[in-house]
Amino acid sequence: MLECSPRTLPPVVVRLGVVAVAIGTSFHLVADSVTRRLLLVGYQLPLSVRENPIMTELGPSSLVDAFELLFHYDDALGHVMWSVPLFLVLLLFFSGSFCHRTHEQRLLPPAAWMLLTPNAAYCWYLITEGQTFIIFIFTCFAMTATVMHQRRRGFVPDVNGVFMLCSFSGALLLLVVWVTCLWDDPALRKRHPGLIYVPQPRVVFTLHLHQVKPALNPN
Repeated sequence: MLECSPRTLPPVVVRLGVVAVAIGTSFHLVADSVTRRLLLVGYQLPLSVRENPIMTELGPSSLVDAFELLFHYDDALGHVMWSVPLFLVLLLFFSGSFCHRTHEQRLLPPAAWMLLTPNAAYCWYLITEGQTFIIFIFTCFAMTATVMHQRRRGFVPDVNGVFMLCSFSGALLLLVVWVTCLWDDPALRKRHPGLIYVPQPRVVFTLHLHQVKPALNPN
């Protein structure tokens, strides 16, 4: 995708981006593995680490601090480390997806229409589960600015550019519907108390669709 971009990045930057994605994904996988084990013993995703009943029974208290640090690495650092390079690559690819007005293709091919819905759903999942709304919306603004700049030069998005615009627009529409349907949920509001309210699908599934039973103590 970087080869399709008119802007070339230094090899060092590309390698650092790969390292950031690898480390961020590692944080995410480790935290997900620990979360899965905690869910089996009654951990409640809608609650914070310290508010979970099972955490009050742990000792020493420094163990709870370790869990908080792990989830902080995942939510605050890991998601940023893998999402920023990802959306940057998508933006660079989009910047090279333009053609002159005389070569404009107004209709997407059938294969693109078939891939549009799953691609929009995947972008929606990255936004909601990965909590990358801020990065996503800045990418949308940058894409819009790129379109306006290229139109002044007589260029319009080609098939790849139109596909990306439609995918991001579909993801944004799905996000609006998702947030609207869960707007008045008090438990999710407690989980996401900030100004930006984007519930995670896994938390919604655990809270409303699936009740995890605590594991029985053999003793």
